[in-house]
Amino acid sequence: MRKLLLAGLALAGLAPWAAAQAPKGGQAKAMPAKPSAQTAEAPRIKFTEYDLPNGLHVILHKDNSAPVVAVTVMYHVGSKNEQPDRTGFAHFFEHLLFEGSENLKRGEYMRTIKNAGGQLNANTSADRTFYYEVLPSNQLELALYMESERLLHAKIDQQGVETQREVVKEEKRLRYDNRPYGQVFSTALEKSFTTHPYKVSTIGKIEHLNAASLDEFIGFYKKFYIPNNAILSIAGDLDIEKTKALVAKYFGEIPRGKEINRVVPAEPEQKAERVDTTYDNINLPAVIQTYHIPAQGTPEYYALNMLTTYLSGGESSILNKEIVERQQKALTVAAFPFSVEDPGLFVLYGIASQGTAIDNLSKSIDALVERVKAAPISARDYQKVLNQVESEFVSQNSSAVGIAENLAQYKMYFGDANLINTELDRYRKVTPEQMQAVAKKYFDKKNRTLIYYLPKKNS
Repeated sequence: MRKLLLAGLALAGLAPWAAAQAPKGGQAKAMPAKPSAQTAEAPRIKFTEYDLPNGLHVILHKDNSAPVVAVTVMYHVGSKNEQPDRTGFAHFFEHLLFEGSENLKRGEYMRTIKNAGGQLNANTSADRTFYYEVLPSNQLELALYMESERLLHAKIDQQGVETQREVVKEEKRLRYDNRPYGQVFSTALEKSFTTHPYKVSTIGKIEHLNAASLDEFIGFYKKFYIPNNAILSIAGDLDIEKTKALVAKYFGEIPRGKEINRVVPAEPEQKAERVDTTYDNINLPAVIQTYHIPAQGTPEYYALNMLTTYLSGGESSILNKEIVERQQKALTVAAFPFSVEDPGLFVLYGIASQGTAIDNLSKSIDALVERVKAAPISARDYQKVLNQVESEFVSQNSSAVGIAENLAQYKMYFGDANLINTELDRYRKVTPEQMQAVAKKYFDKKNRTLIYYLPKKNS
């Protein structure tokens, strides 16, 4: 399940990514989970899936309740697949592939979809790139044509590259460089990872994009934008057999690409705490604590996500109630997992209130972490956490594009699209004792990077 990766950060007007949720500690025994009425009544999501001969995986979900269809394509390429001296490519292509194709003039891609009454967008993570259109269902064929053009005939020329370089530069200035605390997440990654490509955020480094040749961009496209590295996921008002015929028409003849070597440098085990200080153009200091955690989908991952909800799940969470409201040591404080395909991070951060020493704030966060390690949470708090998890799980599947994206992600990361119906059971199996156990195991200072994020002296 995707955690709200922006939860706490959004409160501070911070960065472009995403995380989670939280109340009081106490003694608890493991107990059977009680599904809420809302979750229990959630309909099972039915779907059809198959592979084309060229390796394109196709997932179709039929829902004729509204005359709308979402056509999405997820490519298994993100920032972790980039060369160390050519970072930012995956995100750059998110922009570049709206430039047009051999059959669509520059600017025509977006205009065509919008003129058909649709909307479109794309996003990039460390592990994948996702494109989608949401259109009236009578425009399904148009969307399939457009996505097949992106996959087979994308126009990658010098004019498009130069145009999108400037777009990405402006995005970096607005969302990272000139936004208060906009560099927090990039800093956390850079200081927490020493070897793995996760150490560089998806925006990458502009100097790498500036230095890249047109041939390098074309090479990246030919390597990763291939049918056997993609999932076409369609949800909404459709006829399954007619849609299959249209998929074959527009995607069936696209040639299979070379198999991709997915080996990336593994992050070595951290055996001692790292402490770092970073200065930025901010007014109030912040503290960032990161702990290495297992990859998404592992049993401990679910316990850690539940723990995130306990620590930082809304205004009644333990972090907010204790440190922001009672102690008044922080303007905002939050916990969230950087949940990714390879082992990631558990992040705690806070922005100090006026007059609070940053080490004092860090110690208050430590004290709450030690409380979680000392005893399982209470039965009442556990049920509250589970209710929050169930509510989020249901809300993620409340739209056609949300269903299409989740089906594709479950297939891409876990090889099982049906987790859209069954993953919640994995959360329900987590006990308070397991949440305590992962806290004790991973919230160890030897496994921690501590970053003091301070105002520049002249700011």
